[in-house]
Amino acid sequence: MNVLILGSGGREHAFAWKISQSSLCKKLFIAPGNAGTNQVGNNVNIGVNDFEKIKELCISEQVSMIVVGPEDPLVNGIYDFFNEDASLQHITVIGPSKKGARLEGSKEFSKKFMIKHNIPTAAYQSFTKDTLEEGYQFLETLSAPYVLKADGLAAGKGVLIPETLEEAKESLKEMLADAKFGDASSKVVIEEHLKGIELSVFVLTDGVSYKILPSAKDYKRIGEGDKGLNTGGMGAISPVPFVDRFFIEKVEREIIKPTIKGLVEENIDYKGFIFIGLMVENGNPKVIEYNVRMGDPETEVVIPRIKSDLLNLFKGIGNGSFSEVDFDISEEVAATIMLVSGGYPESYEKGMEINGFDELEGSILFHSGTITKDDKIVTNGGRVMAITSFGQDINKAVNKSLQNAEKIDFKGKYYRKDIGFDL
Repeated sequence: MNVLILGSGGREHAFAWKISQSSLCKKLFIAPGNAGTNQVGNNVNIGVNDFEKIKELCISEQVSMIVVGPEDPLVNGIYDFFNEDASLQHITVIGPSKKGARLEGSKEFSKKFMIKHNIPTAAYQSFTKDTLEEGYQFLETLSAPYVLKADGLAAGKGVLIPETLEEAKESLKEMLADAKFGDASSKVVIEEHLKGIELSVFVLTDGVSYKILPSAKDYKRIGEGDKGLNTGGMGAISPVPFVDRFFIEKVEREIIKPTIKGLVEENIDYKGFIFIGLMVENGNPKVIEYNVRMGDPETEVVIPRIKSDLLNLFKGIGNGSFSEVDFDISEEVAATIMLVSGGYPESYEKGMEINGFDELEGSILFHSGTITKDDKIVTNGGRVMAITSFGQDINKAVNKSLQNAEKIDFKGKYYRKDIGFDL
């Protein structure tokens, strides 16, 4: 079958790497892709939200499946676009409908869904600029730190965690009255701050049955010891050591099953990934957020641990045999370390030549912010590439990734050397 992956990051390279190994895959396209995806498939210069161009490509290249990487095209309704066009209905889209994508696209919708279906989460209220004063009053009922979330998509930057009440009120004013995140923060959700250990659980579903993917923990802060500014993710570990069978059974019982049941009850068409961000305190999980796609860099640590044919799983979603498809996971630990541009997550330079690829040993390299220019691979983003390694334990996996992180070379390269330190 001919497959199209939408996106250009490390997540999409991980998908492309895995799908290209499937005997079912005849031709693989990535739009727009990066320098790494081009090594396992064919990059096509089409934006992820250009549905008409994507349609043309699917028809001309006889594409029978689309795997949607980022959230934007899902929130914008790519599933519905294909489902409602007679010439495209035969194409399987891995990703939820526009209504399903609201689990990520609207923080308020997501919170209401959790409360309605008795899914454990933080207490919350939402406000607009007309109810700013009420927002101030609600903040006064909470204890520090405070969690403020822009209701809409804000490119991963819409969550603020002020440490003092004064800062929280000022941040709320900036988001609502001053439109700090544009339309995304025309409504703001204020939540109680949950304490504990953060981790992610991933589910692949056809909307009725589901398979639980490996758990992962990612590291968002730029600095070692989890200090400094938030980033898109500096590394990840899978599995998370305390996530044993009993804990996963609890997550399944209290969170996954009610989530899938809620989707069915609300008539939401959902064929794809559900990323469940959890905070765990004293063994009790609460949902921080849903994402309607895989995370990055979690994909780069989770996908390599899946031993089964991923494309065959996707095919099962399309033809109704998903619940019967075998699903095997490696017992080994995987560790991913992100190499980023100097200055990231603030301003950084692009176009730095990358060297050292030939020296890598025993790790998988996933490109993120890279492009090919004049036959050279150069940096094209803040997060440049992810190095994933396997080991019998966290230390062995991390050390292998660290050894290879030293070998890749570009001007301003930075990476954290303490991924997995807290586990």
